[in-house]
Amino acid sequence: MNALWFAAKAKINHRLAMHFRVESFRLRNETPMVSFTFDDIPKSAATTGAGILEDHGVRGTFYVSGGQVGTTGSPHWAAVDVPDIVALHRRGHEIGCHTFSHRRTCDLDAASMTAEIEQNSRYLRSVDPSIKIENFAYPFGYGSFGRKRQLKAAFQSCRGIVPGVNSGTVDPQFLRAMPLIDRHIDRDAIERALDETLVNNGWLIFYSHDVAETPSPYGCSPALLNHALEAASRRKIRGLNMAEALLCARA
Repeated sequence: MNALWFAAKAKINHRLAMHFRVESFRLRNETPMVSFTFDDIPKSAATTGAGILEDHGVRGTFYVSGGQVGTTGSPHWAAVDVPDIVALHRRGHEIGCHTFSHRRTCDLDAASMTAEIEQNSRYLRSVDPSIKIENFAYPFGYGSFGRKRQLKAAFQSCRGIVPGVNSGTVDPQFLRAMPLIDRHIDRDAIERALDETLVNNGWLIFYSHDVAETPSPYGCSPALLNHALEAASRRKIRGLNMAEALLCARA
């Protein structure tokens, strides 16, 4: 019974976060934008994935849960270690925040949320003091209406996994994103999402996890990542990490 109650509570909290804004913001980007983001993060995202982005002159955003770094907890991939995070940062990629222990925000009260954010920030600053933690992604994609105001005070944006292209007036604490995941999107759907971004002068955010020839159910192949980058380049849609895109959006 408790498990059913917690599941129902999480879904309600998530839906409230989707539909009720703490803040509305009008995007003011002059040209369309696309961002490539990776959650958790698998070692293959930090190595293979980052390398593919760099080959196209793009830098991504990698959302890190400090408690997972250097672990073998996931059955799907090897996690990044500290040198991987340092290398990403020094090569110009953005390091973003998950919760430290990868707990869903809808399961946290205000004090626990503060503790998770502070612990993750302290951890990442200990890795490299020059890392700036400016943007957040909801672990497992579950938003929390109760925590949105708190997250607004700590981060410039919060990214979910509800599909869609961001354009016009958006909710910075619940930005929409498209899966760059082989099991959930094909090349035609990528092309359509980029066409919508171009027509609406929007901001398309992709999210994924591992990048491997045989990806996990939550990851993408190098071929799919390359296709998305090439398709964006054909349309002259700028590839920007989250921090860079927000600077353009607020210009």
